Formats: sequence, structure tokens, C-alpha cells
Amino acid sequence: MDIMSKEERSRSMSLIKSRDTQPEKTVRSLLHKMGFRFSLQRKDLPGKPDIVLPKYKTVIFVHGCFWHRHYNCKRASTPKSNIEFWQAKFEANKKRDRRARKANRDLGWNVIIIWECQISKMKQQPNLLKNEILKSFQ
Repeated sequence: MDIMSKEERSRSMSLIKSRDTQPEKTVRSLLHKMGFRFSLQRKDLPGKPDIVLPKYKTVIFVHGCFWHRHYNCKRASTPKSNIEFWQAKFEANKKRDRRARKANRDLGWNVIIIWECQISKMKQQPNLLKNEILKSFQ
């Protein structure tokens, strides 16, 4: 049983942002400090990647572990109420993510997924991110 009313839950969920999230801002800041130039949320690319590095023909999706179901991550817990709804929601998210990755690759773009839980490590070791971009470019 949910501890919030339907109206409270709806209001709470509507406040969750889909762009310009703190993890995205952190990754963008790291990229900028390393000298990478990029564009954001390109609508002409499948899945509207969070970050696009045109020079490297690379797109970056910054995924929240909860919403995109990072495998074996403690942040990818499933709510205890309305389980069927959440399972269907998460499965639809994963399918949409797979379609977007494949479509971008089919268009010749390199795809990098950065998970929310990986960002603190990248802040400590920015070369991890740089190496991932350069590796995908080769």
C-alpha cells in the first residue's frame, strides 16, 4: 500500500525531470573541463541523446539506475506497491533504450551509456570518461 494518496503521488512523480538532471549536468561539466564540445538533446537522433559529440560521432545517454534498471545496482530497486505497473513501466523503458541504441548505431553513431552510479567515480577519475569517448571513436 502506498503511503501517499493518488493525487500526492501524481504530483510527486510529475516533479521528476527528464532533462538537465544533476547527473547530466555533472557529466557535461566534466566534458567541458576536458575540452570536449557537444550539443544537447538532439531531436533528430533516435532517443534524443542527452549529450552529442559530433566531432567524435558519439552520443551519450546518462541513465538513472532506477528508471533504466541498471543491472545488479542497489539503486535499481522496485517499489513494493503496484508491482505489475512498475514492472511494465521498467520493461518499456528498457525496450525503448535498446531501440534507441540500435537506431543510433545503425546511423553510424557510437553509443556510450553512463549510469548514475558511475558518475562519482568519473568525477574522481575524469580520464575514465575521456578514454571511453576516445575508445568509441577509434
